[in-house]
Amino acid sequence: MPIATAMAVYFILWWLTLFTMLPIGLRTQGDEDDVTLGTPASAPHKHRMGRVFLLTTIISAVLFATFYVVNQEYGFGVDSFPVWFPQAK
Repeated sequence: MPIATAMAVYFILWWLTLFTMLPIGLRTQGDEDDVTLGTPASAPHKHRMGRVFLLTTIISAVLFATFYVVNQEYGFGVDSFPVWFPQAK
């Protein structure tokens, strides 16, 4: 796998993981009964983006390593899918 392809796959995995990690552990201002004037009650009380970025990086690295092993070592890739589905006649 070329390095540019690996970087693109990792970036896509990182971005998808980020959006799945954002709501985990989120405490809103409404939950904490500390709503700042001019903000909705659903706004985060403490954003903790550093922690979210760190967890996202770790999880996406594990996902990418799994993808790499399955793709490079076992030879399973996108071209393997048509074999499972019968061809239309």
